[in-house]
Amino acid sequence: MSSKSSVKQGTIHHCDYLIIGSGAAGLMAAHRLAAHGQVCLVNKVDVTDSNTWQAQGGIAGAIVDKHDSIAAHIEDTVQAGAGLCHEDVVREIVASGHQIIDELLTLGTPFDQENGKLHLTREGGHAYRRIAHVQDSTGKAIGETLFKHVHEHPHVRCFRRHMVVDLITSQKLGIHQQNNRCLGAYILSPQGDVFTIAAKHVILATGGAGKVYRYTSNPHAATGDGIAMAWRAGCPVMNLEFMQFHPTCLYNPNGSTTLLTEALRGEGAYLVDKRNRRFAFDYDKRGELAPRDIVARAIDHEIKKSGDDCMYLDVQHLGKEKILSQFPNIHRRLLSIGIDMCEQHVPVVPAAHYMCGGVQTTVAGETNIDCLFVIGESACTGLHGANRLASNSLLECLVMADRCVALICQTDVSFANVSIPAWDSSGVVPEQERVQIKQNWDEIRAIMSNYVGIVRSSERLRRARRRLVLIHEEIASYYWQHPLSRSLLELRNLALLAELMIRSAQQRHESRGLHYTTDYPNLSKTAKDTILLPQGDNL
Repeated sequence: MSSKSSVKQGTIHHCDYLIIGSGAAGLMAAHRLAAHGQVCLVNKVDVTDSNTWQAQGGIAGAIVDKHDSIAAHIEDTVQAGAGLCHEDVVREIVASGHQIIDELLTLGTPFDQENGKLHLTREGGHAYRRIAHVQDSTGKAIGETLFKHVHEHPHVRCFRRHMVVDLITSQKLGIHQQNNRCLGAYILSPQGDVFTIAAKHVILATGGAGKVYRYTSNPHAATGDGIAMAWRAGCPVMNLEFMQFHPTCLYNPNGSTTLLTEALRGEGAYLVDKRNRRFAFDYDKRGELAPRDIVARAIDHEIKKSGDDCMYLDVQHLGKEKILSQFPNIHRRLLSIGIDMCEQHVPVVPAAHYMCGGVQTTVAGETNIDCLFVIGESACTGLHGANRLASNSLLECLVMADRCVALICQTDVSFANVSIPAWDSSGVVPEQERVQIKQNWDEIRAIMSNYVGIVRSSERLRRARRRLVLIHEEIASYYWQHPLSRSLLELRNLALLAELMIRSAQQRHESRGLHYTTDYPNLSKTAKDTILLPQGDNL
């Protein structure tokens, strides 16, 4: 896999497949497509800075035996999704779980074994143990395995630390006599030059948007870039009001947040308040193993009720041997900041974790734009409904990549006979200061955390949307007047995601799954997806 350190402004590169994003979905697609043509893989940071590498728990895939079954996995997924799951999608993805895990094993993923068989763990919402894992760093192990098969492949060219400015479509170029087609993308190099990659097919696999909130388990790169780019290109988005908050992230106001995998509770960890009282059963008969939205709201309610900064996860009773063998990386991270989980309670708060909505697609990642596919967390297939079942995310990423590649390889597409203009940077002037970018970034995250968090109200949503209007105006003015930078592009995308999430939340007049509003606390009789349609050119 090659990468050049510098690409000249205005140059154009051609490839068969342009893949934007290098998490599990993007890497699996690159691995498969490299056998069929030239691949350009673009990621704005290092390959390890993705939600895949952060994923601790595992990948769900029913091992059919006397206890578990595909039907049981489907039932658990649908129940967690609170009436919004598309059951045909659930069936297709869940039924592929065992095949995907087998393929990962064949590729060399070192899943934990016990007595010669996969060691399976259990997480909230699952009726059985069906989570294949690699200790507490499953995503990292899967990412490393896939990357090994992509690394230095002669048909893969990697553009690391390059940021996609925007997609190029036929309609954006003023061609309206045929279906809108994606032609490629404008790319910003680390040196600040903008060049073009033209491709027969473009795959967005850019992950989620957790950084739209103040507290998140996501890496800094999770700024919703793919969803924002697809919206500006003309793709509908679906169910963006459903942001899953992971119940147990380390409360560490003076440092970075660490996710504490749900597998800890699956193995028997307790949630307690500062008086050591277990409270989860006050909210659901399943206690700590209730679906994530219920557990997150329980913790949020206890924090608000008590006025405390956090609640606590008690792992001590699992024993040091089990903790060190099954959760060594979490133990090591916590120990580095002075918390020994073998002997102490761990302070936790809910944090933005997983975007259940996204660009409206099929399981194969098809969008309403020819030759544009969106896979993984950026997509919304209907699998998760109103709430994701734990460890279904890596499964969805890999199944979507599998189906996407199969569909692309069935279609015979040539390069569009279109002249793509170079990026026009005329009229821009150097920045005098960058404090506006930081200020707008901080404002967006504060607005979303305070008004569009775990519990919402109509008034909070109205206030949030009003405040974003001014921020949008400031960003638009700055964007067209000054040179492009990664921080400016991320801010632009983040602001758009925030607006779309608020608009989606305003359309849902009920409380369902991850969307809980005090003005509409009950379920509607009819379950409907929230779909927003772009109007014209959303540049």
